[in-house]
Amino acid sequence: MHLESIQNPDDLRSLTEEELSALAEEIRSEIIAVIDRTGGHIGSNLGVVELTIALHRVFDSPNDTILWDTGHQCYVHKLLTGRKDQFADLRQPEGISGYPSQTESPHDWIENSHASTVLSYAHGLATAFNASQDDRRVVAVIGDGAMTGGMAFEGLNNLGHSELDVTIVLNDNGRSYAPTVGKLTESLIRIRSNPTYMRRQRRFEELAEKLPWVGEIFERGINATKAAIREIFEPAAFFETLGVHYLGPFDGHDINEVEEALKNASEFEGPVLVHVLTQKGRGYEPAESDPVKHMHDTSGIKPGSYTEAFTETLMKEAESRKNVVALTAAMPDSTGLLPFMERFPDRCFDVGIAEQHAVTASAGMAMGGLRPVVALYATFLTRAIDQINLDVALHRLPVIFCLDRAGVTGDDGPSHHGVLDMVLLTKIPGMKVFAPSSYQELQQMLQDAFEYDDGPCAIRWAKTAAPHVDWSEVGSGLSARCVSSSENNDSQVCILGAGKMLSVAIDASKRLASEGISSTVWDPRLISPLDQDMIKNAAEHSLVITIEDGFRQGGFGSLVRDTLAGLSPDTRISVLGVPVDHHQHGNADALLASFGLDGEGVASTIRQILN
Repeated sequence: MHLESIQNPDDLRSLTEEELSALAEEIRSEIIAVIDRTGGHIGSNLGVVELTIALHRVFDSPNDTILWDTGHQCYVHKLLTGRKDQFADLRQPEGISGYPSQTESPHDWIENSHASTVLSYAHGLATAFNASQDDRRVVAVIGDGAMTGGMAFEGLNNLGHSELDVTIVLNDNGRSYAPTVGKLTESLIRIRSNPTYMRRQRRFEELAEKLPWVGEIFERGINATKAAIREIFEPAAFFETLGVHYLGPFDGHDINEVEEALKNASEFEGPVLVHVLTQKGRGYEPAESDPVKHMHDTSGIKPGSYTEAFTETLMKEAESRKNVVALTAAMPDSTGLLPFMERFPDRCFDVGIAEQHAVTASAGMAMGGLRPVVALYATFLTRAIDQINLDVALHRLPVIFCLDRAGVTGDDGPSHHGVLDMVLLTKIPGMKVFAPSSYQELQQMLQDAFEYDDGPCAIRWAKTAAPHVDWSEVGSGLSARCVSSSENNDSQVCILGAGKMLSVAIDASKRLASEGISSTVWDPRLISPLDQDMIKNAAEHSLVITIEDGFRQGGFGSLVRDTLAGLSPDTRISVLGVPVDHHQHGNADALLASFGLDGEGVASTIRQILN
């Protein structure tokens, strides 16, 4: 077993070609076995096995900085940098992260999962190393769809302008550039990848330019030849126009070929892009045959989940409303849009990892009479908050934002917790923010959202299981719903449980009732604007408790507190929510419980206040 002997990247350099091939197969087997138990990103990682081995054989990590974008393709990197023994607990509580993590290893530089950022990181790091004359190579691995994000091109443009020595590896697995490969391009690859030839070419060009009128003819001929080649070999033209030397494409599963390309790239001055072609899900038939399903995770739409409720209702609304369209940013699978895409292919738009574009494009669609639904993870919504505010809300456009994975999400860690959306969306003028507490509530809210054409709506829901209730337990419109109150109207405590936290509010109320403490429980349904009947009822109590699965500062509870301050200054208000911090991965409900956001934790807080 070669994998067992790899404690750090240095151990790779003594392996023979046969041993490296065997190691690659062992790595694939390990990834498949672990992800089968823990879940995770299988397709992208199986595709970068040989590439990652080559990177660690050529570059001296962590002295040379290897930056991953997107971070979910780092499993092989973790196995080769001393984390083999921990890999079985990938994404588990107290286990290692599914993304690069500075707390785990000095080989992990950036803790990123929000894609298209790595070239900007690389520009910044290379600038710092250059300023301190620190001879360290910066290597940025981008791909798996990240080149569809506009920020990637901002970073690329600035790297080209900077002339810094950065190696960019474009992992092209079918989500980025895919140029035609033939005999001509193979010859060009060999020529352009040879630094000795390129240095000679530059000297020849410089000499030709110094000649009298003959030099002018030579120069025109050279430029014309280059232009012709660029027309044939399009990727080179694109990148080199930005000042980035282009090498490739290379077979990303041929370790020797990739190693030679990386070594050659290091000899060029300035930024160099090495284009490698890889197969997503290589070595695992389900991922090879269905790469979409295995692009982001292996979970799909869980039966009975909030996501399934969204999918069902959107399909029904689209059948009767011909102007309904849906947009997503490279996540049609996990946001529940695949059935919609299959049923209405001309009405579904996957714009790639480009949330800002998705939002502003939805604004244009709404201006033209369509009813756009933008399906994103709550954490990725924050990338486009400016567009939501000024491109959608300022124009009072009826765009519906459907936010999956809201609140504490669990196994994907700090970059994926959707804890900022309520804080931000409640500050958008004219925005209606819904938080469903059950499968049926989400269905009702989406139906209601299509009835409002006076501005944007947002519906946020959790990744955890959705409670199923009778339709008599479902509200409607912009009204909150009183779930329970004391028979004699003498309860001291009013508990407002937002979204999935309603079940926590009900649990806490039952615990208190067994101790003789009566309470009123509300399902707010609408986070903003607040239902005034609910607020007036809350003002009649001596203590109001708000519970939310987002940051407790600036979110739902803060809005309730500010609203009640003038109406009932004697009412005591306690805002319960997620502490403002970057919280690590773990079981979602266990994390909430650690913040005091379970039934017993809320009941305990109320006891302390009343005592």
